[in-house]
Amino acid sequence: MFRGSFVALVTPMFDSGDVDYASLATLVEFHIQNNTHGIVAVGTTGESATLPFEEHIKVIQFIVECATGKIPVIAGSGANATNEAVFLTKQIEKVGVDGFLSVVPYYNKPQQAGLVAHFKAVASASDLPLILYNVPSRTVLDMHTSTVAILASHANIVGIKDATGDLSRLAQLQAAVPSDFLLFSGDDATGCEFLNNGGHGVISVTANIVPKQMSAMCEYALSKKYAQASAIDATLQQLHHALFLEPNPVLPKWALYKMNKMSSPFLRLPMILPELNHQLSIEQELKELGLI
Repeated sequence: MFRGSFVALVTPMFDSGDVDYASLATLVEFHIQNNTHGIVAVGTTGESATLPFEEHIKVIQFIVECATGKIPVIAGSGANATNEAVFLTKQIEKVGVDGFLSVVPYYNKPQQAGLVAHFKAVASASDLPLILYNVPSRTVLDMHTSTVAILASHANIVGIKDATGDLSRLAQLQAAVPSDFLLFSGDDATGCEFLNNGGHGVISVTANIVPKQMSAMCEYALSKKYAQASAIDATLQQLHHALFLEPNPVLPKWALYKMNKMSSPFLRLPMILPELNHQLSIEQELKELGLI
C-alpha cells in the first residue's frame, strides 16, 4: 500500500486562520484524479504545529471522509512530548486512517536512546503501521541510522521518511534495515535519485502542485525505468527550488491559490504570506509549467 508518491498535503485556511474545508475537499479530489498514491494529512506541511489537538483530529477525519477509501491516508501524529504523540495516535486511529507519520521530537533534542523509547511508545499505541520522520533542518536533531535499525525491529514501525537530502544516508539505511522496511524521500530535490537508487517512494511537497508528474516519476523509478523518471524530474527541479525559497508551506500555499485550487493563500501565525519577489518567482515557474 505504501509505495510511490505521497503528498504532504497543505491545510487550506482563510485569513481568519479557520480551516477552509471546501478547499480541502477540492485538494483531496485533485489528488485522487491525478493518481497520487497516498496522502499525508496534517504533517508538518499541514501546519500541525499550530493546529490544536481537536482541530488536528477533525481535519484528518475530514480528509479520510473525502478520500472514501480511494486513496490511502497517513496521519501526522508527531509531537515533542511523548504522551501527546501517544494521545494523538490513539485518537486519530479511531477516524479510519491507514497509518501514521511521526516526526522526531523537536526542540527537546533527546538522546538517541530517548528517541528509541519515544517511538516505541508511539508505535505501541496503535496496531496501525507507523513511518518515522527524520528532518533535522526542522527538529535540530538527526536520528542516527543505528537508531533507525533498532526501531525497525518493532512490528508496527514499517519505514522512514528521510528528509536529510543526503543520498549517502539511503545506502546506510539500506545496509542497516530489513529489505521490506520502507524508505521514503522527504527531500524533493533529490527524491528521484533516491528512488533510482532503491527507495520506495516520496513524501512530497512538490506533489501538492504537480501530482500527476510526481506520480509518474515514481512509477517509472519503481519500474526501473530510470531514464524516464529522471526526465520528468529534470522538468521539476526549478519548481522544487522555488517552493522552498521561504519556509514550507508558505510558497506551496501561494502556488495552489494561484492555480485556483484554494480560495486563499493564508497560513496560521506565526507563518505569513510570502515576499513579493518570491510570489513572482513561483508564479513564473507555474507559468512555465502551464499551470496558470
